[in-house]
Order: sequence, then C-alpha cells, then structure tokens
Amino acid sequence: MTVVAEERRQAHEINKLSKRLHRQVGQAIGDFNMIEPGDKVMVCVSGGKDSYSLLDILISMRERSPVDFDLVAVNLDQKQPGFPEDVLPAYLKSRGVPFHIEEQDTYSIVKRLVPEGKTMCSLCSRLRRGILYRVASELGATKIALGHHRDDMVVTLLMNMFFGGRIKGMPPKLASDDGRHVVIRPLAYVAETDLERWAEHRQFPIIPCTLCGSQDNLQRVQVKKMIRDWERQYPGRIDNMFNAMGHIVPSHMMDRNLYPFQTLQATGVADAGGDRAFDEDEESCASPAAAAGATQRVAWLGNAG
Repeated sequence: MTVVAEERRQAHEINKLSKRLHRQVGQAIGDFNMIEPGDKVMVCVSGGKDSYSLLDILISMRERSPVDFDLVAVNLDQKQPGFPEDVLPAYLKSRGVPFHIEEQDTYSIVKRLVPEGKTMCSLCSRLRRGILYRVASELGATKIALGHHRDDMVVTLLMNMFFGGRIKGMPPKLASDDGRHVVIRPLAYVAETDLERWAEHRQFPIIPCTLCGSQDNLQRVQVKKMIRDWERQYPGRIDNMFNAMGHIVPSHMMDRNLYPFQTLQATGVADAGGDRAFDEDEESCASPAAAAGATQRVAWLGNAG
C-alpha cells in the first residue's frame, strides 16, 4: 500500500469514528433528554482522555445542534505534586470555551486520611463531588456533564454485584446528592476504545492522575481488565451487558420492592413473557437507544453525521 493510500485509509477511519461518536452522544442526549434549550452545561474536565473527548464533542455539537445551550469547562486543581497548572488553561483558551479552574487542596486531605496502600477513590470522589456541586451553583450551571462512558457503566454494575451485593449501575442522568443539580453522562453509549482512538487523533494534552490513576490494585481496574478480556474472547459481550441495563424484567429478579411476589396469583391467562428465564433462541435485546423517542434523537443529531 502506498503512503497516499494509507493516509486516505486512515482519514476514512477517523471520519467514521467521528460520525459514530457524534451520533452516539446525540442519541444519548436525546434518549434521556440530557440537554434542554437554555441550559448552561458545566463540563468537568480532569485532563484525561474521556473528559477531553466529551468537551470536544459537545463543542462541535453545540455549533450544529438546533438546541441552544451554553458550555463552561471546569477543572478541579487538587494540588497534586507536579500538576502542570498551565496545560488545561492553555488548551481551553485555544478552544475558545469559557472555563473556571477551582483550586482546592484535596490531595493533602486524601493522603492524610487514607492509610498508605488503601483505596483513595471513595474519599477523593466525595470531596470532588461536593466542590463541583458548589461551583455549579456559583456559575449558574443547570447541568453537570461527566465523562463516564459505556465501559465505566458496565464496570460499575459488576462492581456493585461482585462487591456490594446489589444490582446498581451508573445512570446516564440523575439528580445530584444535594438535590440541586442534574448530572448527565453524554458518553453513555460510547466505547472506551473509541475514546482512546479519538484522544490520540485529537492529540489532547493528557494529564495523568497521581491519586487513583496510580493504584493498579484497584478492584475497578481488575474488573475493567476482566471485561476487556471477555470482549477479546467473545466480541459484543460488553454491549450485551450494557444493553441489559436498559432491559430489566422485575418479575424475573428477586426484589420484593419492585415486584409483588408475595401477592402473586395464577390468573389463568397465558403470559408470553412469563416463565422463560433464558431462551437462547429469543431475539437479542435492542440497544437502549433504539427504544427511545425518535423525535428527540433527530433533533439532537441534526447534521452531526
């Protein structure tokens, strides 16, 4: 293959990737009504590939979407040793997006309170949440956008099952802990491998985290490795697990708060979806995107393709 032919092939692949990312983000926003006219969306930018990609795609979609909304990028400078303070401001200025850098020394708090070798994520996450909620109020943001993607949502589901004894995931949209904000995850339908490719193509100035990013023994890291291994052996397994989160059948689970098992009686009427715990010949579940309102999707997709 000639150099020119290879360049054309790579350009074609990147174009396909760009269309897929914009389509999936548009679908997620439309399916869950994440962004409404007049919203001020606070995009939390950590310096990692996911949040850079989220901001990048939202900037592009804002320019083409018929829905009028504003963006403001927010970074929490946790005062980690060696953190390059000039990188994010320089990048955000180059993108022409309003931004705010919040300086809070959560690093020292976490290092002081968490024993060496113990997981830091829980405390660090709680501290970050409280600060970001306050900043959102100060900036007048109506939505808080986080960079969690499809794989994060599947890993969270498995983490809760394996270590928490409950079926609980990471929703694409929820009310914040303080009840004052709406948190959204526009990358909900996006695969992490696509974000890795996009970050490399866009050459984002990645800033590694020296707290949770340096803990290779985390349960989350191990579970992520496990689903990656599964995906290599059985392509499509991550998508199947993700789609299952949008196709819950309470009558075939065990939660008495969701289904009236104690008062259940035979009705004498056949139920096509009844006693079939798992039938291999059933049609595979459609993705959550397919079940959502087409009107919102079309409005959000616009000419993103």
